[in-house]
Amino acid sequence: MRVNQRIRAPEIRVIDEEGKQLGIMSVPEALVLAEQAELDLVEVAPNAKPPVCRLMDFGKYQYEQAKRDRQARKAQKVIEVKEVRLRPKTGDHDTEVRIRHARKFLESGAKVKVRVRFRGREIYHPEVAAAILSEFAERLSDVGEVEVKPDMEGRSLLMIMAPLRKS
Repeated sequence: MRVNQRIRAPEIRVIDEEGKQLGIMSVPEALVLAEQAELDLVEVAPNAKPPVCRLMDFGKYQYEQAKRDRQARKAQKVIEVKEVRLRPKTGDHDTEVRIRHARKFLESGAKVKVRVRFRGREIYHPEVAAAILSEFAERLSDVGEVEVKPDMEGRSLLMIMAPLRKS
């Protein structure tokens, strides 16, 4: 039997296994009840007046809580973010290849970060990169939508596309 050693109040409200209130009693009385039922006395609401304690199998409770946490983690869907990098001077064929990669990523359910990086004086012509990104978004409009519009981030123009939601 485990006992929460932090119970400092002279009287506590006790709740049994099924959730029925057993009333307000002293800590030694509650401990006797817990021992008779072969359960643990666990403080569940220390700030209440009087503090609330529960009779429970604490080991079983911890096991079930860990099991619920594992199930919740298993049910989570992690969304991957893939990145496709281009330059203002990227050729047409290379852009086609990048579009094919982005299409494959979007179809698999991943988000795609499309980045046009500038080098040297290329940064003085962001309209070239904006045109590339708008064409990119237009060509992939059947499988994805623009989630974050093109925006400057350092020496690159960045856009994020997300897969279309299935209706």
